[in-house]
Amino acid sequence: MIYLDNAATTRPIGEAGAAAEKFNKDAFFNPSALYKGGVENRNFLNTARENVLKYFPSGYEAIFTSGGTEADNLAVFSFGTRGNFVTTAGEHSAVYESFLELKRRGAEVRFAPLNKDGGVNISALTELIDENTSFVSVVHVNNETGAINDISKIARTVKSKNPRAVFHSDGVQAFGKLNTKSGFSADLYSISAHKIGGIKGVGALVKKKGVAVKPLIFGGGQEFTLRSGTENIYGINVFSEALKINSGKIEENYEKVAKIKRDFALRLNAEDMRIISGENSSPYVLSVSAEGLRGEVIQHMMEDFGVIIGTGSACSSKSRHSRILKECGYSNGTLDGALRISFAGNTSYDEAMFAADKLNRCVAALKGVMKK
Repeated sequence: MIYLDNAATTRPIGEAGAAAEKFNKDAFFNPSALYKGGVENRNFLNTARENVLKYFPSGYEAIFTSGGTEADNLAVFSFGTRGNFVTTAGEHSAVYESFLELKRRGAEVRFAPLNKDGGVNISALTELIDENTSFVSVVHVNNETGAINDISKIARTVKSKNPRAVFHSDGVQAFGKLNTKSGFSADLYSISAHKIGGIKGVGALVKKKGVAVKPLIFGGGQEFTLRSGTENIYGINVFSEALKINSGKIEENYEKVAKIKRDFALRLNAEDMRIISGENSSPYVLSVSAEGLRGEVIQHMMEDFGVIIGTGSACSSKSRHSRILKECGYSNGTLDGALRISFAGNTSYDEAMFAADKLNRCVAALKGVMKK
């Protein structure tokens, strides 16, 4: 199998799972317990937290959650409904739907439009921020087009217009792939383990010290009273081990994957194949469209060749058309044929080129059938 849907989930790193396996066997203790096993697991939990924070500048804390969606919700719903809340039309559903819920609760919400590549229109975003803005959320990497938003620049812009506004970014598609160390200044940042070689069911909200968030889940007061519930000690340690393995490889993987994406795109020569991802996009995500065809049909044809690709966000795959691509202004024909090819640091160059050739073949074959 050639797996090219890494924006949906990544293959867990085997060494990470093996290194953390003891937490699934002998070291299964509740980290809140007072006996030796619990205390040791609490120490391991703190070490895992430190491994997350090594990816960020000093002055940040990490709250472990069940994933990126919970981290986004924890951020969005921490600031009540007073003032206005600003985000973009290109957010992952975890943020977008949370803003719609804020609206149902009586909050004033504002959505900034997108550029053609899926990045936010910064001028329009800036105009939406005023002295009453409580919270601003801008995705770091668009999960469908791969567009990179310069969140450090945007954070500075937000603070220049309203120093009291809290700036959050959904970093699920960026963390561990792009730099979040130098120049990073978001107040809140959501991350997910299974997008970077960990397992599903683990994420974190990384927050600047001094930024107050309010819990969504109440109970035993774990995670500094901000996220009650016994921590997923096994999943968190798989995440931690994956981060240790990935540490120091961000630039190396970036260059490797950038070449794969570039050559993959250049290899696509089927009629009416359109590249949606712009120049300022993550090398890990390539959005294309076989215009006039159905993306899901091509997806299943590719599966017959042993190649797995996506048709858009796996978290909203029940919708026929991509909300985000529609907000970018694309026609229904482009929306119908939308495909997302997404890479990882362990993606093989030769396998990716094989997949590009098969994609050309599938599109040409389907075009031929449609013309009959």
